[in-house]
Amino acid sequence: MREINVEEITKTVERLCIESNYYLPKDVKKALEDAAEKEESPLGKEILSDILKNQEIARTNNVPICQDTGLAVIFLELGQDVRLMGGNLNEAIDEGVRKGYINGYLRKSAVDDPFMERKNTNDNTPAIIHSKIVPGDKIKLTIAPKGGGSENMSALAMLKPSDGIAGIKRFVLDTVENAGSNPCPPIIVGIGIGGTIEKTTLIAKESLLRKVGDHNADPKIAELEEELLQEINKLGIGPQGFGGRITALAVNIETFPAHIASMPVAINIQCHAARHQEAII
Repeated sequence: MREINVEEITKTVERLCIESNYYLPKDVKKALEDAAEKEESPLGKEILSDILKNQEIARTNNVPICQDTGLAVIFLELGQDVRLMGGNLNEAIDEGVRKGYINGYLRKSAVDDPFMERKNTNDNTPAIIHSKIVPGDKIKLTIAPKGGGSENMSALAMLKPSDGIAGIKRFVLDTVENAGSNPCPPIIVGIGIGGTIEKTTLIAKESLLRKVGDHNADPKIAELEEELLQEINKLGIGPQGFGGRITALAVNIETFPAHIASMPVAINIQCHAARHQEAII
């Protein structure tokens, strides 16, 4: 049994909150560079160039990539041979978010209730925490700040099994087309298929953690990812919605076994600032 003080978790979460908002992952940067090469619209090329300049300014000056520094979405993998010491795990994570957003000068976007007074919590807590118990004696923390513009364009459909692949495609394309410029394209489209209403939305969000260009291990699903990417890019929405060839950088699909009567499909759209950082303690 390995003992870990929760203060170490707080320090790690603080650092990851700041780094994820300052530094765009290398795979996302490469995907944007490739998109700039492929884009045929002069305005689209200019926009992609500006996006790349913006992330470089953020990186070199240690400032946020985007003014919307999102809600703090935390994926926690807790080794079953870890014994936590010194306090409450969730409170330690929230304290890390609090310190990260205050010390990193990140915008605080959390309100204390969703539809009444909507008063800002002033420290971006509480975090959205997804926990998983795994073998081993380590803790893995992944932080993925999620902005409102792209999250608002996400969608869920409780499709029938008889809707089939055609129904999935139609739902995905309709969702992206209706989103238009709102999620700040080029986007990454995370898709969850199967499970229950909460499971399918979770695996859709988890799919966004995948490196751009990495496909599902199942060849048939990987083929569907590529097909949907091509169809989305034919919509002509383009960078920031001004028209062009590149509307999406990737389509990531994750699946889970489903009830015989159900085929839930969730779409979690991610803007071009696909921010996430991870650490192992």
